[in-house]
Amino acid sequence: MFTGIIESFGTIKEITQDGTNVHFDLESNLAPELKIDQSLAHDGVCLTVVQTTPQEYRVTAIEETMQKTNLANWGVGKKVNLERCMPANGRFDGHIVQGHVDQVGKIKTISNQNGSWLFDLEFDPASGNVTVEKGSITINGTSLTCFNSGPGRFSVAIIPYTYEHTNFHELKPGDLVNLEFDILGKYIQRIIRGYELP
Repeated sequence: MFTGIIESFGTIKEITQDGTNVHFDLESNLAPELKIDQSLAHDGVCLTVVQTTPQEYRVTAIEETMQKTNLANWGVGKKVNLERCMPANGRFDGHIVQGHVDQVGKIKTISNQNGSWLFDLEFDPASGNVTVEKGSITINGTSLTCFNSGPGRFSVAIIPYTYEHTNFHELKPGDLVNLEFDILGKYIQRIIRGYELP
């Protein structure tokens, strides 16, 4: 379980195709603290550490993960948001995040608000995912609050600290991002609407 509070960055050093799996080797200041079999969220995608060195580590993504997230667009040199699992005695500074991406969204516009940034996003509503005004959303692993919510669209405001300490400062209109919708909302929607949705 995660909380959507980004700890650090990882920089992709190498990408290796292995059948339908893809190995990502990343450099990070977290590498010395990581252990094999440890779960680590990468732009909101929970991946398992399979190799470590003092400077780098490797994670592997299966075909389904590659299809349902933006990992297929990753390239060498990309900066990735990292968060380790929440410790049992930790604080929920964000919200409950599973590290299971529901779908990708697209950045429509980015507006400089003279002290913050306004990001407008869109996503395919056919999957049944929804946002609510002032509800939680995870974008590339970052816990944020939605507003301007509507079918297949919402906005988030990014303060300078978040802009600088996540990869939001590298995003541009048209970029695909990983979205994990609020777990409570997903369960409530399933209870109300049953299994009519995919």
